[in-house]
Amino acid sequence: MKKLFFTVTNDLNYDQRMIRICSSLAKNGFDVTLIGRLKKISQPSVNQPFKQVRLSLFFAKGPLFYIEMNIRLFFFLLKKADVICAIDLDTLPAGYWAARLSKKKIIYDAHEYFTEVPELVNRPRIQKIWLLIEKTFVPKVDGAYTVCESLKNIFTEKYNKPFGTIRNVPFEAQNEAKLKTKNAKKIILYQGALNDGRGLEEMILAMKKLKDYELWLAGEGDLSNYLREQSAKNEVEDRVKFLGMILPQNLPALTKQVDVGLNLLENKGLNYYYSLANKTFDYIQAGIPALHMNFPEYQLINEKYQIGVLLEDLKVESIINAIKQIFESPEYYSDLQSNCKKAAKELTWENEEKKLIEFYKKL
Repeated sequence: MKKLFFTVTNDLNYDQRMIRICSSLAKNGFDVTLIGRLKKISQPSVNQPFKQVRLSLFFAKGPLFYIEMNIRLFFFLLKKADVICAIDLDTLPAGYWAARLSKKKIIYDAHEYFTEVPELVNRPRIQKIWLLIEKTFVPKVDGAYTVCESLKNIFTEKYNKPFGTIRNVPFEAQNEAKLKTKNAKKIILYQGALNDGRGLEEMILAMKKLKDYELWLAGEGDLSNYLREQSAKNEVEDRVKFLGMILPQNLPALTKQVDVGLNLLENKGLNYYYSLANKTFDYIQAGIPALHMNFPEYQLINEKYQIGVLLEDLKVESIINAIKQIFESPEYYSDLQSNCKKAAKELTWENEEKKLIEFYKKL
């Protein structure tokens, strides 16, 4: 049984993507260990079909956090394994050097365009450090894959290194959407981190005119307190519900209760522009139309399946008009729902995991 180590810097309980990847590999004959971090607010580990290790660190953020995390990871990864897979750049230095010293294979999983996230685009000095890390290690890995075709093409050309594509799609939904009462307000759902550049401030402002709607926010993040303040300031707190962190296994049931999903992104760097967020597929599996940005990957999805409305910008009026467009007629909304259900048959983890299993078997 081949031993695989996967490394992340987040809390393992809420990482849907890594739970899917590690579960699939564990169920297909691999000995899998997922290594992450233990936060002060972390809940007890959820039982999974793979091993889990959470490192307790002294530093919680900033340069010292990344240095400490990589040092701790490096010594842990020297333990016996056949393959180390670093998820994103922030664990790649430790993974690379541990793999080379212990003669293991090192794989790079680019969950995002790390050097183009908004937090780095606006801090060019810090961005240069991560670009150097990317340039130093990525061309030397033994294999690599990412989450969408756009990033695959960018990384393959940039580093003359072939990248595979393993999309972050969910398991096929097993249950029909929950029936809603006739007089219930229409529910708009955003699931994910409450961070900058996600269109959440604009959405709260839009709620002032969307009086027949509720906005549900499933997640927490850097803007959690600020968004709560803005909700109260704009007098929409009775229709904006902050649901907090939701465990991945509980998200599908929640998503099925809503009427429309949100995937709004400000063009604050190439990471957002070339993104293909997992919430895209979660909404599709739940059979609900969604608002997406008119960015390349969402264009491709919508051209093929017609599962929602694409926004050109994040102006409040644009958001309001797009929401109303989705509900402009019962027939139009029903067509979007039907398209989601058709797309859901194809865009499943059951189909995508075949590429993942084949990738690791070849190693």
